Amino acid sequence: MTAPIAHVTFIIISLHPRTKGSFTVQKNHPTPTTDIHYMRLALELAREAAADGEVPVGALIVQKGEIIAAARNRREKGKSALLHAELEAIGIACEKLGGWRLPDCTLYVTLEPCPMCAGAIVNSRIPRIVFGAGDPRAGAFGSMLDLRNYPLGHKPEITRGILQEECAALLRDFFKSRRK
Repeated sequence: MTAPIAHVTFIIISLHPRTKGSFTVQKNHPTPTTDIHYMRLALELAREAAADGEVPVGALIVQKGEIIAAARNRREKGKSALLHAELEAIGIACEKLGGWRLPDCTLYVTLEPCPMCAGAIVNSRIPRIVFGAGDPRAGAFGSMLDLRNYPLGHKPEITRGILQEECAALLRDFFKSRRK
């Protein structure tokens, strides 16, 4: 089934100053406004992370059709356990919206969020999460555990498996090259 193509005006975005990269969206480019489209953009960020020696995870936050945050893993270069793509994207979105709640947003991420990122997602009240590859070792939205099963006050809607094979292959290839 093919998603309809809509003409959407995007502003040109660049990564937050803390996140070095070259991610942009062209203005007035006709593009499908589907989960697949946004996951492909998150995959571009993940590929940038891999090229920089980081675990290839990319994340976008979209609000009402506008990308308000784009980030990728930066733990190795930044030498911080906190520099996960999801946390970076949440920080950027909070700055842009001027508050800690992220209403009407969807987070797109290439790998199922870990418990730390899932906690930040719950605390920032992101209503919808879309991820590609599941993470049986650390996935906190259904694979290893599901944070939505706890009385935390917010239970985001989860869509899993969007471009799962592409997301998983990128991770597999990255770790395979590291083992050589």
